[in-house]
Amino acid sequence: MTAAQPALFWAPYAWLDGQWKQQVCLQVGPDGHWSDVIAGVASAPEQATVLQGPVLPGLVNAHSHAFQRAFAGLSERRASEQDDFWSWRDRMYGVALRITPQQMRAVAAQLYAEMLLGGYTQVCEFHYLHHDDRGLAYADPATMAWAIADGAADAGMGLTLLPVLYERAGFAQPNLRNDQRRFAGTPDFIAGLQKTVAQSGRPLVNAGVSVHSLRAASPASITRLLEQVGDSDMPIHIHIAEQMQEVRDCLAHTGKHPIAWLCDALPLDARWQLVHATHTEPAEIETVAASGAGIVICPSTEGNLGDGFADLPHWLQHGVPMAIGSDSHVCRQWNEELRWLEYGQRMRLQQRNVAASPATGQSATAGRLLEAALSAGGQAAGQKRWGLQNGARADMLVLNPRASGLLGIPSSHTLDAYVFACDTPAIDAVYVAGQQVVAQGRHLRGEPLARDFLEAMNGLHP
Repeated sequence: MTAAQPALFWAPYAWLDGQWKQQVCLQVGPDGHWSDVIAGVASAPEQATVLQGPVLPGLVNAHSHAFQRAFAGLSERRASEQDDFWSWRDRMYGVALRITPQQMRAVAAQLYAEMLLGGYTQVCEFHYLHHDDRGLAYADPATMAWAIADGAADAGMGLTLLPVLYERAGFAQPNLRNDQRRFAGTPDFIAGLQKTVAQSGRPLVNAGVSVHSLRAASPASITRLLEQVGDSDMPIHIHIAEQMQEVRDCLAHTGKHPIAWLCDALPLDARWQLVHATHTEPAEIETVAASGAGIVICPSTEGNLGDGFADLPHWLQHGVPMAIGSDSHVCRQWNEELRWLEYGQRMRLQQRNVAASPATGQSATAGRLLEAALSAGGQAAGQKRWGLQNGARADMLVLNPRASGLLGIPSSHTLDAYVFACDTPAIDAVYVAGQQVVAQGRHLRGEPLARDFLEAMNGLHP
């Protein structure tokens, strides 16, 4: 993607400061960030591009395993009496062991193009596919990271690359399984990879670090990685408390539930993102809230894998930053993730509009969820500012007001309808850093990206 050119847009209405504002001018600066966002401009300035629909900010997809896009839809059959997260994981490893750097680039590019069509403009890539199919380091240790970054550039997606510390198969297993050999990484390797990516100067790319999970990394190694990170202002992500078996194993080996152990053992702060955080105790939620750390919920994947329901009411009640992610990519649209986040709670609690909070002036369920995902997503991606505001990157979505589910809806209910009543694509245009990447509901490079993806899939699934 080339450098952004200064540009001026005018929208009939746009989502600013948690609500719809009318007649909005949006100015893009030469750095690809918003230099001015003003509501109440009665008519479009002569030099402005007039946008034909309501404007939303792009969202951060705060948790992604890009290679798993090549496995989406291929695990929906059961050949034995039992099928769960762990059996799904074993089958998924088959793709992880086969994918090449070239295929990784093609799969990532297609995935990220689909994410852009679904309203995401930045992705946090939880990257643990480090080595070749024999488990040996590439001549350039960052080979697979560059494949992902190249795929993001091909699609025009912003990328937060999060190399993952992954060193053992479980609490009681000191080493990885053979089918996990591509994942191996020491704290020094992970810190070095983060530094390499962060200092690469690639447009729209930044980097943090991740710990796969408490079961997959020893306390000593986690501590060593944090020593390497020091007080650097970078995101730190970890899978935690996703599955009850993980909770039971952690309790058996440490005497504590996973989040309780993490909060007691490590100095959590606003850099930390607890991915899934599905199985929790009330005291754990309170402790996370006090630390400033955030959570990342991935509703479609958690539903697909049978993980369970996060305690959304209490996370929201305690003001914990809550981003969303698409994880294994059975869904690539944020409105559907928010829909199922709310629907899961409705089924669990047999109530409606669970996420709404009339007492605090947040009576719109979709609005409260979007605002949570916006601010927390920026934090998860290491972005200082995010959304339609001065200083944030100039990312935006333009909805098609005639799309199914939006046609005839009063402007004040546009977001409600987009999240809860749209079952077909409704995004007409997408801009990243002031540059258009989607027009008339199509990615501008969709055809060549799809061809490369088909070639990769044919090689992975002959």
